Amino acid sequence: MRVINQSLQGDRYVWLVVVALSLMSILVVYSATGTLAYKKMQGNTEYYLLKHGALVALSLLVMWVAHQIDYRYYAKLSRLALLASVPLLLISWRFGVNINEASRWITIPLINQSFQPSDLAKLALISHVAAMLARSQRNMQDFQQSIQPVLIWIGVICMLIGLSNISNALLLFFICVVLMFIGRVPIQYLLMLGLIGGIAVMMALMMGQRMETALSRVQKFTDTEEVHFQAQQSYIAIATGGFLGKGPGNSDQRNFLPHPYSDFIYAIIIEEYGFVGGVMVLFLYLTLLYRGVMIAANSRRVFGSLLAVGLTFSLVFQALLNMCVSVGLVPITGVPMPMLSMGGTSLLFTGLAIGILLSISRGELDPEIDQLARSSSANTEE
Repeated sequence: MRVINQSLQGDRYVWLVVVALSLMSILVVYSATGTLAYKKMQGNTEYYLLKHGALVALSLLVMWVAHQIDYRYYAKLSRLALLASVPLLLISWRFGVNINEASRWITIPLINQSFQPSDLAKLALISHVAAMLARSQRNMQDFQQSIQPVLIWIGVICMLIGLSNISNALLLFFICVVLMFIGRVPIQYLLMLGLIGGIAVMMALMMGQRMETALSRVQKFTDTEEVHFQAQQSYIAIATGGFLGKGPGNSDQRNFLPHPYSDFIYAIIIEEYGFVGGVMVLFLYLTLLYRGVMIAANSRRVFGSLLAVGLTFSLVFQALLNMCVSVGLVPITGVPMPMLSMGGTSLLFTGLAIGILLSISRGELDPEIDQLARSSSANTEE
């Protein structure tokens, strides 16, 4: 027990949520990939079980490593990650692997693993915006020095992501608006950000790949006469789940519902585990939201508070958006459920994000960062 306490530090409730969601993810993905395994692996369902289980274990390892590092180091890395994500997003848009009429992935040579640059860009942008706002707290009225760089980065990254994934771009933009509001940015600059966001979305739609798909999904969502096929199958899964569900592995709609292991995994959860399972998953994410806000409130530094809010809201709002799609509250999107849906690098970046959140909950770990900052400021004054 002492070894576990020493190894898994930080907010224990966050660790409990992560373990619970990881175990449920393995169970539900194993069940939801049955049809996919039959088509592509001649019924070898263990293939996806082992692959997804290995990725979940690797994401937990990434989380553990990330929570051992002082979170202030991530402020220094965020700018480099942003600079790297710009060409990667352009490469994935023009030359990436095209799946469902969207080029969002780059195949990594040698290991033959797909990589989604938008996952890197989202994490880097949230971290960099938090760092820039933290540095500008005493000079918030200086637009050119404090606000303009933030607006430019948000506009550029959201536009580049929107070229192939408009729903993720809008979600990221909303998170950035929340960060700027909490970071005490004056209201006139928030209105300016809204204008920049509107321009970025329009440019992404006109130049990108998702204009027709976005319009079609909104039109089908507002159509009162005919229910879209994906939504219809999701409603059937939810309606037949009842209170306690059909039981693990007994889903019928996994044979009809497109992407039951990612975009519509919440519908499969309710079908197999019923209303109780659906509420349990919602409770776990709301617990993560509460603990993330508490971590932000208890952080002694502005950067830690803003970063905790940004990471927590990003994970929880993405999960809530996935749930809303399954139950028909919003148009269909391609947003997976973090920590539950089957994925490749998305699982790893989710683990990294939660690891950083756990590092913030631990507090400042390395006094050398402050010493370097003081010596740097002293040299500047001389």
